[in-house]
Order: sequence, then C-alpha cells, then structure tokens
Amino acid sequence: MNLQGTLSNAIGQLSALTYLDLSNNLNLGGPLTPKIGNLKQLTTLILLGCSFSGNIPREIGNLSQLTFLALNSNDFTGGIPPTLGLLSNLIWLDMSANQLSGQIPVSPGLNQLVKARHFHFSENQLTGPMSESLFNGRMNLIHAIFDNNNFTGPIPTSLGQVTSLQIIRLDHNQFSGPVPDSIGNLSNLMELSLANNLLNGAVPDLTSLTQLDYVDLSNNNFPSSPAPGWFSTLISLNSIFMENDDLTGTIPSALFSLPNLQQVSLARNAFSGKLNMTGNISSQLRVVNLTINHIIEADVTSYSNSLILIGNPVCFDNISFCTLKEKQQVPYATNLGPCAAIPCPTDQSASPVTSQNCVCTNPFQGLMIFRAPAFSDVTSPALFKILESTLVQNLSLAPGSVALSNVEFSPGAPLTFTVKVFPVSGTSFNRSDVIRISTALVNQTFKAPTAFGPYSFIASTYFPGPINKKSSMGKGAIIGIAIAGCVLIVGLILVAIYALRQKRIAKEAVERTTNPFASWGAGGTDNGDAPQLKGARYFSFEELKKCTNNFSEINEIGSGGYGKVYKGTLANGQIAAIKRAQQGSMQGAAEFKNEIELLSRVHHKNLVTLVGFCYEQGEQMLVYEYIPYGTLRENLMGKGGVNLDWKKRLRIAIGSAKGLAYLHELADPPIIHRDIKSTNILLDESLNAKVADFGLSKLVSDTQKGHVSTQVKGTLGYLDPEYYMTQQLSEKSDVYSFGVVLLELMTARQPIEKGRYIVREIRTAIDQYDQEYYGLKGLIDPKIRDSAKLIGFRRFVQLAMECVEESAVDRPTMNDVVKELEIIIQNEGAQLLISASLSPEQFGNAKGQDPYAEHLPMNDESSSNTFDYNSVYSFSAVEPK
Repeated sequence: MNLQGTLSNAIGQLSALTYLDLSNNLNLGGPLTPKIGNLKQLTTLILLGCSFSGNIPREIGNLSQLTFLALNSNDFTGGIPPTLGLLSNLIWLDMSANQLSGQIPVSPGLNQLVKARHFHFSENQLTGPMSESLFNGRMNLIHAIFDNNNFTGPIPTSLGQVTSLQIIRLDHNQFSGPVPDSIGNLSNLMELSLANNLLNGAVPDLTSLTQLDYVDLSNNNFPSSPAPGWFSTLISLNSIFMENDDLTGTIPSALFSLPNLQQVSLARNAFSGKLNMTGNISSQLRVVNLTINHIIEADVTSYSNSLILIGNPVCFDNISFCTLKEKQQVPYATNLGPCAAIPCPTDQSASPVTSQNCVCTNPFQGLMIFRAPAFSDVTSPALFKILESTLVQNLSLAPGSVALSNVEFSPGAPLTFTVKVFPVSGTSFNRSDVIRISTALVNQTFKAPTAFGPYSFIASTYFPGPINKKSSMGKGAIIGIAIAGCVLIVGLILVAIYALRQKRIAKEAVERTTNPFASWGAGGTDNGDAPQLKGARYFSFEELKKCTNNFSEINEIGSGGYGKVYKGTLANGQIAAIKRAQQGSMQGAAEFKNEIELLSRVHHKNLVTLVGFCYEQGEQMLVYEYIPYGTLRENLMGKGGVNLDWKKRLRIAIGSAKGLAYLHELADPPIIHRDIKSTNILLDESLNAKVADFGLSKLVSDTQKGHVSTQVKGTLGYLDPEYYMTQQLSEKSDVYSFGVVLLELMTARQPIEKGRYIVREIRTAIDQYDQEYYGLKGLIDPKIRDSAKLIGFRRFVQLAMECVEESAVDRPTMNDVVKELEIIIQNEGAQLLISASLSPEQFGNAKGQDPYAEHLPMNDESSSNTFDYNSVYSFSAVEPK
C-alpha cells in the first residue's frame, strides 16, 4: 500500500479490530491520533517505517489486549508514556529509531511489563540514569536493547535478575561506574555490548556466561589490567571486541584456540611481548586485529588468515601482517544467470526463480546491515551462499528466490548489502507475504548464520505496479475492436514518421556513447544539464590531448589508483596538472558533475584551484593549477629540495590551517575533507601551503551540523579514533588529522614509522618541566632542533596535542587553531609573510616526486600511504595519558 496523509480519528470507530499493520508507508505520518486507544480488541499494532511524529499518545495504554507493538523507524518525539505499563499482555515492544527523549518510566512504566520478551529502544535520545526498579526477577525479557542513546549513571544491578536475557546492548551511551557483578548471573546471555561508554572499575568477570558468543567492551575507562581470564575459557565465544581498553601484558595464546572463535579485535591497547599463534588455532578464526599495541615479536606459523599488526614494534621487521591489503574490488553478488541481462522497468527486476523464466517482477527488497561480521573477504561466495540458503529456509521461500547485491565492507565499517526476494508466481507479492517477510527481517526474528553477527534490516517501501486483469469479451470489447481498426489506419500513416524518429534517436544514442554530455555546449554553456561552475571552464578532449603531447610519458608526473596525472601547458600559457581517470575508477555522470561543482566553487589561496574539466569521448579529466614544489611530506623527507626551517614550518601550518578552516566555516555547504595528511598539503613557488585532494570530501548540510554517519574513510595514522569507532564524522575529525600533521612538522616523522605511532610517542615523552624542548628533544627534527631557537615551540606542542585528543569535544575547531597559531607567531615576533612573494631561488631547486602522485616509493613499507581504507578556545597544558 502507498498510504499518504495522516491517520484519521475515524480509526477509533473500528472497535472490533484485532490486527493493524500500516508498516512501510513513508508518506503516512503526522501525529498519531489518540483515538487509537479505542481499539481495545487490538492484539497487534505495527506502524514501523512510517513518518508519524509528535508524542506517542498516552491512550495507547488502553490497548489491554495488545501483545505486539512496533512503532520503530518513525519521528516520534517526547517521552515514553508511563501508560505503557498497563499493557500487561505485551510481548514485543519496539520503539527504536525515533527521537524519543527523557527517562524510561517506571512504576507506572516498563517495569510492569513482566510478560515482555523484547525491549527495543535503540537510536533515540533517551537520557538520565536507568532506575534500579526498571528490571526485576519476574520479567521474561530476552532482548534488552538500549544502544545509541544518552543514558548516564550506573548500569542497574537489577539487570542481573532477568535470567532469561539473551542479548544486552547498552553501547554508545554515557553509562559510568563499574559493570555490575550481577551480570554474571545471566547464564543464558549470548550477546553483551557495552562499548563506547564511560565505564570504569575492573574489567567484568564473564567466566560464568558459558553461552556468550559475542562481547564488545571497547572504548571504556577500565583501569590498566592484563587480559581477563575468560579470554581462554568461554568456548562459545564467536567474536571479542575490546579495543582501547588499556589491556596490558601478553595476549594469552589459548584465546586463539577457542573452537568457535571467528574474530578478535584488541586494537589500541598496550599488549606487549610475543604474540604466539601456534598449535591448535581455531579453524573458524578469520580476523585478528591488534593494531597499535606494543607487540615486539610474533610467531604465527599456525595462522594464515587476516592478521593486522600495524602500529606495533614487531613491524620493524616488515612482516607481511604490517600492511593491509586494499579493499576488495569485486565483492560477492548472487549469480542471476541469463536473467541478469534481461531489461526491465526501473522498479522491477528479472526473476531468477526457475518457474518464472526471467519474467520482470516486483521483488521485496531492503538493506541488510551487519555490525561486526566475523570475516573480511567479501569476494568469497561460501558464506553468502549459506546466508541465501538460510533466508530461503527460515522464511519459507522458493529455492533461488533470494538475491544479494551491492555488497560493501571495509575495516571499521559495517557490512551492508541489498537483499531481494522474488515472488514464486505472478509479478508481485500479496500483502500478507510482504508483512510476513518484512516482520521477520525488520524485527530480527530471522537468525542469520553466526559468522555474520548481529544485524539490522531497513525495508524498502513495497509499491508494485497494478496487475493486469482479464476480462470477458463483451459489448465494450467489440466497440474497442472497431475503434482499433480506425486507429490502425492512422497508425500506418505514422509508421514512416516513427521510423525516421527512431533513426534520429539511434544517432543521438551513438553520440551519447562517445560523448555522455553531448547536451553540454562546446564552450561549457548551461542548457539545464551542465554543471553550475564558478571560476572553472570546460576543456575539449582535443585541447587536453594537445597540451599534454597526446598524453605522452614525458608529460606524466604522477599516477595512482585513479589513473595518471600529466603536466601540460594550456592555450593561454598556464601550466596545469591534468588528472585523467582510468577505466574502472570513473564516476557516474551525476557524481562527476557534483564533484566539478564542489571543486569549482571553493576558492581560497590555501586550497588547490580547479581550472576546469573534460567529460567527452568516454573520458573524465580534472584540470588543476600546477603546484611546483611538491608535497609537505616530500619536503620534510628532504626530497623536495627546500630547506624548511622552523619559521617556514609555522607559516606552512597556519596556511594549511586557514585553508581547512575555510572548508569548515565559509564553504556553502561546509565541507569535511576526511583525508588531511602531509601528502595532501602542497607548496607553491612562494612556499604557500595549499590543501589538495577533495576526492573523499563530505558535504555537511545545516541539518547534519555536528556529525554525519558515514562509512569510515581516511588514512591510518591520521584517522580520528572516535570517527573510526563510531562512524560519526564531524569537522573535529579533520582537526585530529591536522594535529598529526603538526606533529609531522615538528618531528619530520611519518605518523606510523617502524611500528611506532607518533601521537603515542609524543604524549608519552612530554616533560612539563623541560622549558626548552618540553621533553621532546630526541623526537624533534634535527634540522630545526640544531639550527635556531624554536620560537613558540611549547605552545605549538600543546596546540597539536589538543587537536589529537581522543574525544572530539575536547578538540578545538579549525578556526581556534588558526587563532592560536597566529598568537604563537605574533607573540614570538616571527614574520608571517603570508602575502610575501618569494623567489624559488630562496628555497633551492625542487626536484622531488610530483605532488600529484598518490604513492611513495614501493619499498617504503612504513609509509602510511600503503594503508588505504582508501569564542576563543582555551588551550590547557598537556598531561601524559
């Protein structure tokens, strides 16, 4: 159904109604009428996936026969009505993915729902402490799901009285205090997720939870401690996540022998000594992530799957596990056989079901999201085929009726893909089948294979087109035939016209194949389809071919995964860098248009300027101003021929900071760069810093101000840890990356060099009592340490360390960073010379690798480029952590 509008008060007159399902009607919304409370015979109310807003009416408590209540994925606001406690027969309660606020009501409230099996309240704005009265031993809950809210205070100890619990998700809140010992009473518990809170006290003892197969305690404030004993004893464990929990000592080798273990992530801890993965390693183990620890030796002779050791001293020896393979380029997709080539209308797909013979049908579909799969190879068909088979069996579907596509997965991000379910007969599902399938997936009664872990499902609205109905041949049909005869005569006359028109269309189609934007004027004039450019122009393919000597190797100055970059002289004499995309890395027309518009409207002296573009003859090219003095990274390594003294480094810092602040504060809409690093800061002939490469940039609308949920992208070493853990992107993510660049300016070291992470090295070495070098003499680049006094050095270090604070709220804005750098320079009497025009001779002859190349020498194993996921602010003194 494609219902629209609001739910009428007249619904209250259906007093005998027992079942009401209005799910997945996105155009049905507005306030939920209080008259819903008149349906006192109602046992099931499903309103998921609509657009209802406002408060949930308290009259819903009148539905005393209700057993199933699903109000999830709407826009409800306000508090949870205490009258829900009157629903004494309720078994399923789902209010997740709304905008509910306030505290959980008790007495009256949820503690009275002793028959309930499911409490689903994730992704709201619920606040305050959870009352100790919320849970009790009379309850029959199996799901307590409250993740992604704003709860504070301790986890109630009464939770341990609900011994029927199988899944607890309290992650991504602000719970504090110790994990209650009573959790150990939950002998049926299978999943425990407490990540991203403020929990302290000892790491909880989970030894008695013998059914536990998934545990995530990452990113809390546990005190430093060795690996817990249950690491080696819980034989049901499938997945362990304890990232950034200050675990120390050696990792017990018995952990890797747990028979059902499939994934382990212990990144950003302080494990040391030798990693021993020999002997009886679990045959199920697929992923072990130990990034950024203190491991100095590794024996992994019994393990050959994914192991990540980047950021450990063991990487001095350049073992294979110290680099990550690039993201898989060809993920799994269901083989549809000959049906894949059958053209269908945009809202239909050719059915692979044998009995359908590839007929175009309306499949039920949606997005499946797995938070923590126990595997990383998304090209392997084995696990996905098991999932397809499980879906068919559990949902009582026809063999071959399930198809998976659009698989996406990268480190730190969920696994997502599209699921399509095809009808076994006819072109569409009936309403009852859609309800049955969507309820099983959306409400997670379908159990995915263990390797996939917890999931969520977002169903697409199901609006199939009308089905043709047969009719008998009566008087109307006879009249129709007579009319058709007349129409046929006219049709014959039109055949010739049609043929001529088709010939013209075919000609235009050929032209579009070689020139997809043939409707654009040759001079880039706007006819409604062309990009809205500001300061950039259109170049023909022939123009760029000529200025690069037919894209000759002599003109080639860089290359990377996107293609190649050529140096060329334009017709007006301007030297430019032409970035030519290769087959396989090109964008769609709309994406390319958006990128051109984005780049053309961003103008600042500290940002690389887009000169123009070319989109014809199957080519995508961007034309940039040519920046002759290379990247900041090259010059810090001594490959650019420029002597970077301390004053020049300060000047580079403030220039690049201003460029980034412009993106955050003055671009419309604001832009988050997402990949700030020293190889994306270029130096022109006057040594002005210019921020480059907006290929990963993210636009931020006014409604998204604060953070944007997104798949993690960036470069290891520069990547904001909070963004990595939560997938919540903000301008403060760029601030973290820029802080790492400031540390590079000071040390000339790469973020991760020989297994050592620059942020940790400096934070550990800082000495507040060292007035001259701040305890960092051994880490400062000798080229600046031994040449002159380091003006403003102490404040510079403090600023850098504020930028790389673990929590985004503790970091300054880029505007604050610019102000602080100006104070550092002005107070110390340095000459900023922002507008000075300096000759190249003052800086030497630059001969380094061209700034547009995207790679460092292949033998540089420690390079961060080998890892590709492809008011005035008050600055405080830095305390070691």
